[in-house]
Amino acid sequence: MTGAEKRRRETFLAVHSGLPREGPGDRTCTERALGLVGDLDARPRLLDIACGPGMQTLDLARALPEARIDAIDVHQPFVDEARRRLERAGVAHRVTVTRADMRALPFAPGSYDLVWCEGAAYVMGVAQALAAWRPLLKAGGAIAFTELVWLRDDVPAAIAEWWRTSYPQIGDIAACRSLVNGSGYRVLGDFVLPESAWWVHYYEPMAQRLDALESRYAGDAVAEAVLRECRTEIDNYRRYSHCYGYLFLVARKAADIRVAEDGGDDR
Repeated sequence: MTGAEKRRRETFLAVHSGLPREGPGDRTCTERALGLVGDLDARPRLLDIACGPGMQTLDLARALPEARIDAIDVHQPFVDEARRRLERAGVAHRVTVTRADMRALPFAPGSYDLVWCEGAAYVMGVAQALAAWRPLLKAGGAIAFTELVWLRDDVPAAIAEWWRTSYPQIGDIAACRSLVNGSGYRVLGDFVLPESAWWVHYYEPMAQRLDALESRYAGDAVAEAVLRECRTEIDNYRRYSHCYGYLFLVARKAADIRVAEDGGDDR
């Protein structure tokens, strides 16, 4: 890693460390997605991948008071914050938070009733993540994750080009459903996160953090570039939120359910 790359990473973490969440989402959306899973075992086992500071981990623990949850994140400060948050809430005895890489998870096959990942499957690539995490599910197990999607066909050229550079894999809702259905799962349900789920716990706190960091990094060209990129991301969503969003998608291993070839996905 070059000096500039190290500086970029340090600045990025300065922006993100201490935020309520590391991506769009909120408790209502987490609980709505959980409702799409259907019945779980009386004492289900869950895996929360890329848990960040643990907001959705806590929401899951509260919604499923008999669940045992493993949560992982590759960034130790997020692991530490998640542990503190869960301890303060009195649920740490049911949740184990570990530093681990989503690409090499230290868990045995068939361990979980539900694998959860809000806002991070793109790190591996959705197809790769779905393939890698499927063996972790028990018979009848399900997966829930969020993925960036286009919400309309007539996307302005400016934002289309920005996302082609930032995340070339972005597709529409139909493409996301098709990818899941073709990866050994069957979609149980999905919904688009509301705009409030981007702002309240993510972009609004981030904007405040950016304001606070301006003076610290004044004159540091590499750091200032990172701050500008973060502001551009926020500004783009403010202008083009009607064009793209996060799809929360819940699916079950295909071998574990019976779905007609021409049914179940024409929402």
